[in-house]
Parts: sequence; C-alpha cells; structure tokens
Amino acid sequence: MTDHAPLIIDLAGTTLTAADRRRLAHPLVGGVILFARNWQDRAQLLALTSGIKAVRDDLLIAVDHEGGRVQRFRTDGFTHLPPMRALGQLWMRDAMAATNAATAAGYVLAAELRACGVDFSFTPVLDLDHGESGVIGDRAFHRDPRVAALLAKSLVHGLLRAGMGSCGKHFPGHGFVKADSHTEVPVDRRGLKAILADDAAPYGWLSTSLASVMPAHVIYPRVDARPAGFSEKWLQDVLRGRLGFLGAIFSDDLSMEGARRIDGQVVGYTDAAVAALAAGCDLVLLCNQSLGDGRPVDELIDGLDAARRQGRWQPDARSEARRLALLPETVPQGWDELMYDPAYQQALALLP
Repeated sequence: MTDHAPLIIDLAGTTLTAADRRRLAHPLVGGVILFARNWQDRAQLLALTSGIKAVRDDLLIAVDHEGGRVQRFRTDGFTHLPPMRALGQLWMRDAMAATNAATAAGYVLAAELRACGVDFSFTPVLDLDHGESGVIGDRAFHRDPRVAALLAKSLVHGLLRAGMGSCGKHFPGHGFVKADSHTEVPVDRRGLKAILADDAAPYGWLSTSLASVMPAHVIYPRVDARPAGFSEKWLQDVLRGRLGFLGAIFSDDLSMEGARRIDGQVVGYTDAAVAALAAGCDLVLLCNQSLGDGRPVDELIDGLDAARRQGRWQPDARSEARRLALLPETVPQGWDELMYDPAYQQALALLP
C-alpha cells in the first residue's frame, strides 16, 4: 500500500516475469491493464490474475472489455457480447426490453471477468453515434444522449450486480470527430454550450452512477488548447464542478499519439503523466510498452518517482481512495458455479 499509486501498466505475456513482479511491487503502480496477448485460456488467466494479487492484493486488474470488436477474451467459454449499438437498435423497437438487455449484458460481462480474477472493465462507452468516428462506430449506444445515458445506466446496473465498477468514456465526447486519437490529435471545434447540451450530457445525468470516467485525447479549442485529459478546465471545472462527478478519473493511454501533444509540443511519458495528474486525473495508463525490454515502463515509474522528489507532482490521498474504491468488495462466483447460476442463464437469454 502507498499514499497514492496512480500508474496503471501492462504486461508483456501470459505469465508474470521477474520484471513484471518488480514493477507491480513498486508503490507508484496501482494496477494492471490486460490485453488479448495476455490471454490463452481461462485457467491461464486465473493463474495470471492470482499471481498479480500475490504481489499486492490492492492492485486493480482491469481490461478493455466492452463487447463487439472491443473484447479481449473471446474463447474458452467467454460470451461474445454484442456491440453497444445493438442495444440502441433494440431500444428503437422496444425501449424497456433494451434497458433489461443492457443490464443483462453488463452482468454477463462482469460476472465472467470476475470469475477469472479480473476486477474492472473500462466500460461503458458514452460517446454518441454521430456516424463520423471510425474508432467509436458501433461501440456507441445511440445518437441521442438520453438513450445513451439510460442504456449505459442499465449496463452499469448489471456490472454492479456482479460486483464491478464502471468507467464512462471518453469525456466530454469522442463521437463527433473523425480522427482517431490513437494515431493523431482530433480537434472538435464546437463550443462548451453545444458540447454540454449533447455529447457531455450523459456525464451529468450519470454523475451518481459511474465509478470512474476516462477523458478523450481530443482538443476542444473553444474551451481549452489542451486535450481534455490534460485540461484542468475540463476535468476540474466542468466534470467535477458543473457536472458533480465524484469518482475516479483515468487518463486514456499515454502512449497514444493524441496523448502527448501538449501545448503544441510532443512530451515524454513522465511529463504527460505529470500533466494529466496535475489537471485532475487520479490514475494514468501506459499501455503496450512492456513489450521488449519494457524500458518505457521503467522510465515512467522512475520518472514519476523523481517528479515527486522534485516537487513537480504530489501524491493525493483522495485519488488513492478513489482507486481503492474501484476494487470489488464481493467474492466472485467460480466459473463452474456461474455457468449454473439461474441469474446468469437468464442474462444470457436476454442478450440481443
């Protein structure tokens, strides 16, 4: 345990290496994000997650597991979850059935992950389906923010039934821009009033429902010159101040192209992490950098440690409390037990 462990890092393979264990034991590391490369089968995943918890039981084990094309584990019994757009399409035919199906999807998603030792998934996507963004596309529930919010709230209810928190993303909205922040820096030229009335509206409506939020690596120049994840105005003034959000704020992946272009300059991972934390992020992600010798991960850990000693960044006990609040408080069902659970069987039958 530490006074603030803001770093969420990744692992190279399907088993823990000595380097992985060394990094996970560092007091600035607060969790792990898993990818498809970390998956072989359920037995291997359970061994991996158990190994992570053996290093430190307070580490948060997370994954991007939304359904549709963003689902890291797809074999050995994992349900192929529908893209969120399928729930929006069901809404147009039967709104109440769609909310029930969304809760079922959240429950199946979370129960299967937790049975394999995964604590948390970065879901739901709250971006609106403007029809412009290829990277969002069918990951979005709907074009109407009211529909997106209600379906997301229903999905969050399903996650909670299985003891899992939630992460609304990508604040204040990534669906309006075409550019993919993984490879470039998207720019949304709408004003604050227009964004609050449309794309950002679900965050206010769900301020008491979401456990966490992930901002977009998008620049909204009429509001702030910095991408939202590095913007005190977006995170402190708008998300926390105007919209009343009290949960954890994650940065999106600092290795993305849109993540490190701050004030017109490309900065390193440590400077990006310090900027994100200063703006109001509680936790920062660095993904896909443990491959090879993992030097970028070590440089970030050492760099943030040095930044603390230099006074460029100070640990925040409130941020640590928000991280710890994301850890499940219930004991998950084992996989075999889950398969015979009537609630799980019912949820499977309700998926679109």
